[in-house]
Amino acid sequence: METYLNLFQDYLKKNDLKMTSSRKSILKNVLKKKGHFDSESIFLHLKKQEIPISRDAVFRNIPLLLASGIIQKSVGTGKGEYYEVVDHKGHHDHMICTQCNKIIEFYSEKLEKAQLLICQELGFKMEFHDHRIFGLCKGCQKKNH
Repeated sequence: METYLNLFQDYLKKNDLKMTSSRKSILKNVLKKKGHFDSESIFLHLKKQEIPISRDAVFRNIPLLLASGIIQKSVGTGKGEYYEVVDHKGHHDHMICTQCNKIIEFYSEKLEKAQLLICQELGFKMEFHDHRIFGLCKGCQKKNH
């Protein structure tokens, strides 16, 4: 928790933002989540704990956690935006089977280097990225043939 708190405080300070009690509550609840989550589930969990916070505050602060590197975009069971804490697995991307909904997590050094090179070439400063590849897993490809 301490490392994430310091990381978030550093990010906020660099962007002339303050660490509020709402932001700290959101961070603590995000860090308790196992696996993939969405902003609504964070809001509902805080509400259940009777922490006075608005839905808007949660939805406005999730992008700050994303930009600070504490969470990354992920995949979930619905059509909205899902996230997960960047932990021991580190940054990774996702492949999603459009037939069985299987999620395959992967990391590609080649892909990471290519996107940095493209950003450099185009004079673009990347803050974060989200790679999701949709298609058919091996099992579903076999079923379809």
